[in-house]
Amino acid sequence: MRIIGIDPGYATIGFGIVDYDGHRFSVVSFGAITTPSDMDFPRRLATVHSDMLEILSTYKPDALSMEKLFFNTNHTTAIDVAQARGVIMLASVESEVDVFEYTPLQVKSSVVGYGRAEKRQVQEMVRSILGLKEVPKPDDTADALALAVTHGHFAGSSAFSEYAKLMRGSGDYQKYRERKENQR
Repeated sequence: MRIIGIDPGYATIGFGIVDYDGHRFSVVSFGAITTPSDMDFPRRLATVHSDMLEILSTYKPDALSMEKLFFNTNHTTAIDVAQARGVIMLASVESEVDVFEYTPLQVKSSVVGYGRAEKRQVQEMVRSILGLKEVPKPDDTADALALAVTHGHFAGSSAFSEYAKLMRGSGDYQKYRERKENQR
């Protein structure tokens, strides 16, 4: 299964693409989409959308894993991030890539095994799980890879398998994947 993890935003959007065979992860690519601060906001969203379409077209992931949005003290920033998430989801739907969302607690528990882990612990575990020499930079990229790993772990669970059967109308993921490839 090919998974793209996305750390959503509008200035820096981390992405990490991994392949997962049910036992091991292998890194395909990672990086960040960036938009200049002096660009007007609608154009920033358009840039995020077009860059996401290009990444999804190039790597053809089976699933997109993204952090669920939660409101902190800065509601204006949260609203802007929500708009960026919307264009990322739109690009995913246009590219026929299923979107899955995870809370920070789920990501920390999945990657580190402890829901209250600190950011650097998550980043170090991502480095270790993926066999990287160093923690990817910027932090948004490491966070995106953590989201991809999280989806791999959840997708391998029996509960997720039952959900996927219902969602896709088939218990055979390979047939689903082949049908999806033939539609492109």
